[in-house]
Amino acid sequence: MKFIAAEELNPLVPHLVEIIVGLVAFGLLFWILAKTVFPQFEKLYAERTDKIEGGLKRAEEAQEEAAALKKQYEDQLAGLRAEAARIRDDARAEGQQIKAELRAEAESEATRIRERADEQIAAQRQAAERSLRGEIGGLSAQLAERIIGAELTDPTRRSATVDSFLAELDGMTPRQASSSAGAH
Repeated sequence: MKFIAAEELNPLVPHLVEIIVGLVAFGLLFWILAKTVFPQFEKLYAERTDKIEGGLKRAEEAQEEAAALKKQYEDQLAGLRAEAARIRDDARAEGQQIKAELRAEAESEATRIRERADEQIAAQRQAAERSLRGEIGGLSAQLAERIIGAELTDPTRRSATVDSFLAELDGMTPRQASSSAGAH
């Protein structure tokens, strides 16, 4: 009895009945949990796994779509850059063409103005020569009348004298004309 009393008093060693009741209760609890709670956990775990995997898959698809959009954007950008370069080149070529046309127009206008000026100068020169010939003719006739002492009233004779005098002047060089004018 001492042995039983010693067993009852030892708090570290449980009774056999308590061990059996504890094992049965544990088994029963485990069976209930295995039939009701664990399947729910498995179901939630599977759903969570699907959501994560689906999220990863959607993220990969979004990345692929973003990469495709980026490539499309870069292609469009390269096309726009090429188009801008072509437009710049066309504008330069058109500018050069317009510049050449304007230069050609300016040169032709300058040539036309020069020709008109030359014509005007030639016409003014001829008018001045005619005017001077008339004045020189009258003056030379008066001079000849004074030198000769006779009147040159005959227009034919007067014209012949003036013409011969002017022909002599035309034939002389400028130095000869000035020296002969100084000698008289």
